[in-house]
Amino acid sequence: MKINKAFRHCSGLALLGSLLLAGGAQAQSDSTECIAPAKPGGGYDLTCRLAANGLQETGLIDKPMAVSYMPGGIGAVAYNHVNGVRTDDPNLIVAASTGAAVNLALGKFGQYDATEVRWLGALGVDYGAIVVNADAPWQNLDELMADLRDNPGEIAFGAGGTIGSQDWMKAALTAKAADISPKSLRYVAFEGGGEALAALLGDHIQVFTGDLSELKSQLESGKIRVLAALSEERMNGPYAEIPTAAEQGYDVQWPIWRGYYMGPEVDDEAYYTWVQRFTALSEDPKFAELREARGLFPMSRFGPDFDSYVQEQVGEFKALADEVGLSQ
Repeated sequence: MKINKAFRHCSGLALLGSLLLAGGAQAQSDSTECIAPAKPGGGYDLTCRLAANGLQETGLIDKPMAVSYMPGGIGAVAYNHVNGVRTDDPNLIVAASTGAAVNLALGKFGQYDATEVRWLGALGVDYGAIVVNADAPWQNLDELMADLRDNPGEIAFGAGGTIGSQDWMKAALTAKAADISPKSLRYVAFEGGGEALAALLGDHIQVFTGDLSELKSQLESGKIRVLAALSEERMNGPYAEIPTAAEQGYDVQWPIWRGYYMGPEVDDEAYYTWVQRFTALSEDPKFAELREARGLFPMSRFGPDFDSYVQEQVGEFKALADEVGLSQ
């Protein structure tokens, strides 16, 4: 499969062009399925529902998309299933996220790496954030980083994930951007973001590395101060006053994308039909409302562009994991 990637990439782009010239995305008449690599109710379920509801409501599929659940290994069971059993299913997509890229970088998906599937695209994104209590002594990221350089063991970071998780990665990359070793961070792991936020409000930790979308109600309450959004540019609405880390001189972004992949042997026609379908979906006003209702921001990366993006992310995460001794 890997040997033919360059050829497949070029021929696939030509095929996509011919599909577009043929006149827009057509409704899929076959039954489609999205695997959520987790139990119902979580982020992967949301990701599958985003595609299933969006595609049906916009008429891009004419039969309801089945959503099935395959928990295990934080995505590893589904990844191995697609690579070992359903390698060429043209109607199957699998939900993925930045967390999957982290786990692939850490070697947690077994024998398969990030090049083993056909990365399809992302339909939405959330962004990381560096959050402190409203009465914390730091007014901006510079002040926090200055104190962190002087006393790294006295400032407790916390989030809903262990060392090596994507929430830890947010803290580690921010510290690294300030020339602070991630190894020196004092990090407290919680079961989820809600528990970590409660710990911040209770002064049990000093910094919370959360996500913008989960902070909306707390912003309105005035109980927290967001020192930085880990986005490429400032977000709109209630987040408009939050500066990015980049504009404060720290070159770090953390997009939590919600996307999909397909089996490694899915042919170009099927793959680029899905690329075309997702492109059309992303441009539909009805879908914009669905995405916003789920607390996500716009992100539209599809086909080879998305594949390159994921491969680059995995490489960056692996380099950071190697640096702090987390790689398997």
